[in-house]
Amino acid sequence: MAEGQKKYEKPKNRKGTILRLGRYLMQYKYLLLLALLLTVGSNLLALVGPMLSGYAIDAIEPGIGKVDFSRVYYYAGLMVVFYLFSAVLSYILAVLMIHISRKVVYQMRNDVFAHLLELPAGYFDMHQTGDIISRISYDIDTVNTSLANDLVQILTTLITVAGAFAMMIAISPRLVLVFAFTVPLSIILTKYITGKTRPLFRLRSRKLGELNGFVEEMISGQKTIKAYYQEENTIDKFRGKNEEAVEAYYRAEYYGSVVGPTVNFVNNLSLMMVSMFGALLFLAGQMRIGSISSFILYSRKFSGPINEAANIMSELQSALAAAERVFHMIDEPTEVPDRKPAAALEHVKGDVVLNNVSFGYTQGNTIIRGLNLHAESGKLVAIVGPTGAGKTTLINLLMRFYDVGDGYIYVDNQDICDVTRISLRKAYAMVLQDTWLFEGTVFENIAYGKQDATMEEVTAAAKAAKIHSYIKRLPQGYDTVLTDEGTNISKGQKQLLTIARAMLLDAPMLILDEATSNVDTRTEQQIQQAMRKLMEHKTCFVIAHRLSTIQNADVILVVSQGEIVEQGTHRELMEKKGFYYQLYRAQFE
Repeated sequence: MAEGQKKYEKPKNRKGTILRLGRYLMQYKYLLLLALLLTVGSNLLALVGPMLSGYAIDAIEPGIGKVDFSRVYYYAGLMVVFYLFSAVLSYILAVLMIHISRKVVYQMRNDVFAHLLELPAGYFDMHQTGDIISRISYDIDTVNTSLANDLVQILTTLITVAGAFAMMIAISPRLVLVFAFTVPLSIILTKYITGKTRPLFRLRSRKLGELNGFVEEMISGQKTIKAYYQEENTIDKFRGKNEEAVEAYYRAEYYGSVVGPTVNFVNNLSLMMVSMFGALLFLAGQMRIGSISSFILYSRKFSGPINEAANIMSELQSALAAAERVFHMIDEPTEVPDRKPAAALEHVKGDVVLNNVSFGYTQGNTIIRGLNLHAESGKLVAIVGPTGAGKTTLINLLMRFYDVGDGYIYVDNQDICDVTRISLRKAYAMVLQDTWLFEGTVFENIAYGKQDATMEEVTAAAKAAKIHSYIKRLPQGYDTVLTDEGTNISKGQKQLLTIARAMLLDAPMLILDEATSNVDTRTEQQIQQAMRKLMEHKTCFVIAHRLSTIQNADVILVVSQGEIVEQGTHRELMEKKGFYYQLYRAQFE
């Protein structure tokens, strides 16, 4: 077995997982108490049946016609009544447990999703989207099924086994000695097999998460796959991951299914022994036929739940493995809390200073080294440089998606580590190269950052972003519903909508990270002209590859290998004939 798989097969904290699930359940302790009472009532009523059956059989005496039918009908009628009430209580219990599990799963999903929004940006850089979705959907659904069914089964097993055992002792303590051999044998076999299968269920959950992550990546990149004729290669990769997932699923289910037949064999062995020794006691005149019949029925009720419990052990292993994955996500460290006391950033002018800033995403791999920058309030600052120079990293640091390794970043002479993140991020409006639209109306998408925006404000922002005329041509105008990710409009139109969203937000600073890469040069220039008018007295950071679009910037910062190698206006940098000049000439020649 591969080393990567061995890593996941080490013993996990099963007790801790059960306790955490218990804390979710205890939020509904009164409903659980009612469920317990229903379980006790339903099973005790069902336990009366075998005793009544024995009484009915004892009404039959050896010989022809020696049957007291009145007693038989009486006890048979009582059996119907008891079993009917037991069935009604079982039905109410099933409905109640579904209700409880729904509440628990609802709360668990809320906790996971709320925690996801508190995780640092780095978590999503290192984890597949499909795997995250798999934990929220598949893993929690697995827990839901277990809570709704398996928990009731376990309670039923405990009560039925205890009740049946007590009744068997009352009927014949000597026959009970048969189970002194078979019960320990069942326990030993069950413990051994489940100990072997538990790692397999953890591996199954992991492989399904990896498969979901791969599918999500391939679906989002289908155009690239087709463009590079990688269909067959992608199918081969999927086939491999699918085979791993299916194999992990098969191994878990295969070895998990061994538990039921094994325990069932032991239980049938106990039934054989009870029948044999019961017959001997009858011949010795120490037991009646009715008592033997009742004992056999109770022995089935005693061993049957044990067998069923063994059958659901594989489901419990799967549920615990799924719960571990969910709790592992909940335990992921959130963003470092704001310092105490952290002040809110108020009345922001937008004067930004980076003082000797160094940063690397991983230890020993520094991307930005000793960076110094002063972006004056109300200025348009353009950041240019080759791929991998650290331009987007600089934006991540300004927004505190990551904290600096060394040095300081100031906004209006305040260290951003000494102010609250929420106030810092509210001070920026941001448009990224990867546009994000959600399923909702055009109006809702533009007004996303300003929930109380009026139609007049949204329209003004759309006009400034040169998207108003397109919106008016849509079937319902601003009330047109965009599909998921805005797939019913072009990429350029998506970007214009996100630019309108940023322009609507009344923020003193603006970040544009390759925000106009999907629009033509003429439209980009128009947007910048409109933006300059709209964003007067506001600090703007623009990352652009097309150098022709940032010629009117107040200052251009040329970044190379994490350092600012040049800065100045377009004219000044061209006159220097340095790095910027080479970039500009290379782009246009």
